[in-house]
Amino acid sequence: MIKVEWLYWLIGLVFVVMAVQMAMDRTNPKRWTSAAFWGLLGLTFPYGTGVATGATAYTLPAEPLGVAVLALIVLAGFNFIGKGTPVTTTGEEREASAARLGNKLFVPALTIPLVAIVCASFLDESGLFETGKATLIGLGLGCVVGLVVGMLVTGERKLSTPLHAGRSMLEAMGSALLLPQLLSVLGAIFAVAGVGTQVGKIVNDVLPDNSKYLAVLAYCVGMFLFTVIMGNAFAAFPVMTAAIGWPVLIQQMHGNEVAILAMGMLAGFAGTLCTPMAANFNIVPATLLELKDQYGPIKAQLPTGIALLGCTVVLMALFGF
Repeated sequence: MIKVEWLYWLIGLVFVVMAVQMAMDRTNPKRWTSAAFWGLLGLTFPYGTGVATGATAYTLPAEPLGVAVLALIVLAGFNFIGKGTPVTTTGEEREASAARLGNKLFVPALTIPLVAIVCASFLDESGLFETGKATLIGLGLGCVVGLVVGMLVTGERKLSTPLHAGRSMLEAMGSALLLPQLLSVLGAIFAVAGVGTQVGKIVNDVLPDNSKYLAVLAYCVGMFLFTVIMGNAFAAFPVMTAAIGWPVLIQQMHGNEVAILAMGMLAGFAGTLCTPMAANFNIVPATLLELKDQYGPIKAQLPTGIALLGCTVVLMALFGF
């Protein structure tokens, strides 16, 4: 049986290998601290397996993992992460290769979702994968297969080449790569701390009784605003659903669970378009494309985000009950 933990270990190994590459790159003035950041992050993946209850036959103490997280925060917060010059092809060589290969360049990228769909649709109950993890494991396998296909399509024979190219993108994104995961954890912490319950009490005190449309507006706008603040609709969802979505719209007003929750997430996604906190969507692309205006994507998406929020409010009010 293939376990999802194996996928996490592979991800951790990739980070460690790239950290070694960074340490050997003398063009990076912060090579040692950069290597420390990504190497430490990579080591947290296998160590986290030992910390997770029931993941292994033994349990490792969680305190070192917490110290590692604090170290990552210090390294990133005080700008100890730099960029080097990975061993890769020149811009002219890449342009010539792209012209030669044409649309074949899309084959490796399309391989990833294809493998994930096959695993989730046909192999979920085959006993080959850990129960309930076929989609996630399929995504990981899709990345591995996509790498192999990419090397075959381009004629590349050295595994170090895609690793160096991956490191180049990793250094370009920097610590912002981890922001979505950290914000998702923050949402879970808010839910455990009862933030949703307290927000729900405030909303109940303010909203008139049986005011369905105002409750819909509060839920959608709340999802939008929490997502803008936290940068992740998945982080905002447990807070606002515990506050308004479930107790008010579904239990009290008998709304359709699927419709209410799905459109609530859509309201959150509208907020994703409008916030720099959603770094992987709005800030990282601007950095990778070297845009002059770092907030250009947000400015372009803002009208769409506001319009999407308005449409979501109307649709939930009309079809959510």
